[in-house]
Amino acid sequence: MRIAIVGSGGVGGYFGGRLGATGVDVTFLARGAHLEALHTRGLRIESPKGNLHLPRVNASDDPVAIGPADIVFFAVKLYDTEGALALLPPLLGPDTVVIPLQNGVDSVAMLTRAVGQAHTAGGTCYVSAVISEPGVIRHTAMDHLIFGELDGTRSSRLEWLLEACRPAGFQATLSTDITVDIWSKFIRLSAFSGMTAVTRSPIGVIREDPELFAMLKVAARETMTVAQARGVAVPRSSLDDVAAAFSVVPPEAKSSMLEDLERGRRLELAWLSGAVVRIGREVGIDTPTHRFINAVLKPYANGSLG
Repeated sequence: MRIAIVGSGGVGGYFGGRLGATGVDVTFLARGAHLEALHTRGLRIESPKGNLHLPRVNASDDPVAIGPADIVFFAVKLYDTEGALALLPPLLGPDTVVIPLQNGVDSVAMLTRAVGQAHTAGGTCYVSAVISEPGVIRHTAMDHLIFGELDGTRSSRLEWLLEACRPAGFQATLSTDITVDIWSKFIRLSAFSGMTAVTRSPIGVIREDPELFAMLKVAARETMTVAQARGVAVPRSSLDDVAAAFSVVPPEAKSSMLEDLERGRRLELAWLSGAVVRIGREVGIDTPTHRFINAVLKPYANGSLG
């Protein structure tokens, strides 16, 4: 079985690298300096769980050269999605499944329109990892990969992926209700990304300030209310889960949106707090905290260095 990684940054590079280290046939679709580093120095992961160096990895900027894979991890930034969808056809065989590992809640619908429902599964993950320099992934916290068929069945292709993940050193879950899992993650992420970015602070600063932590929990409650109004059966315990989850995250942990903000890059704002506001309007739910976050960060949405 072959795995192709479309988007070899923090998420794709981390999970792809861990799988590749166990002998799984993994090929990275990358570009620019990152691709050059993968070719010349391989892939290095720096992690509190132990560093990893793969001196030789399969990597290319040409999906035709990679050819059909059995599983495709689709892990590009959300603002690069439309362009990246055009890279998928050469990677598709008769039974290929594409699993989005992106932020937000829009990826499954976009992939289904592009490659069809038969080639689309759902996916999400909890991981804090970024490219610290070309060819190097810096992992700081969490590494849980969740995936599942859209109809909730335990297919043989995803059972194989689950087995492949077991020796890779990260947590993997084959979900029977991936839509709920995606939205449950979004409840945490929309609050985490928005609050760390708007305060320019890691989670420890927010957690230690009662007013800021209360604001984070209000943001999470807004997203949960939107999900329920949308018809997604997220459990009411999700709010307690948010507080519990952030109580054990390393204090230096930052969201990828804060990392992008600090580097002057484009932000995924429109698909995070912006999406909470947009979907909230569609279902008649007011989201004042996310409206504030979206408004304050909007001047940086296209990158401050430009």
